[in-house]
Amino acid sequence: MAPVRPMVEDSSDIESVEIAPLALGHIESFHHALDVVSRERKYLSFLEAPPLDQARRFVMDRIARGDPGYVAAVRGEVVGWCDITRHDRPIHAHRGTLGMGIVPHYRGHGLGRKLINATVAQARKDGFVRIELFVHSDNARAIALYDKVGFVREGVQRDAIYIDGEYRDAIVMAIVERENAAG
Repeated sequence: MAPVRPMVEDSSDIESVEIAPLALGHIESFHHALDVVSRERKYLSFLEAPPLDQARRFVMDRIARGDPGYVAAVRGEVVGWCDITRHDRPIHAHRGTLGMGIVPHYRGHGLGRKLINATVAQARKDGFVRIELFVHSDNARAIALYDKVGFVREGVQRDAIYIDGEYRDAIVMAIVERENAAG
């Protein structure tokens, strides 16, 4: 289990949030934020963060590959993130999967939109044609955000998620922009 770190939480926090590219210096606080959101058991594919060394490898791999990724940080502590992982195989290399999360205290202040806009803008510059995601069907706030920034619902995966004895559906959403194709 990860050590308990206090999240930065005072009234000036929201004004002091910085949106910045994911960097090596964010690894430990990214891992902590991932763990906080994962342990809510509502939003992510994790029920707790993987070990720190796996999170370190994930961040280092994303940076080395040039995959788009941004964090929301308060005084250097990650309170939210958004990343797009490009698919490895050549026939799928035009697409990537988006993942994101924001710790509870920082939700509802527009950070999700700032993070996703920065990350998708970078993906467009990098030639991504398709950005896809899977969202739990009961996550209305996230679905509304994805709708607002241009994701289109493509389908529903029935009973795709099983948490604490309950099945949930997942909604598949994507942005497809062929004009971004590198040519």
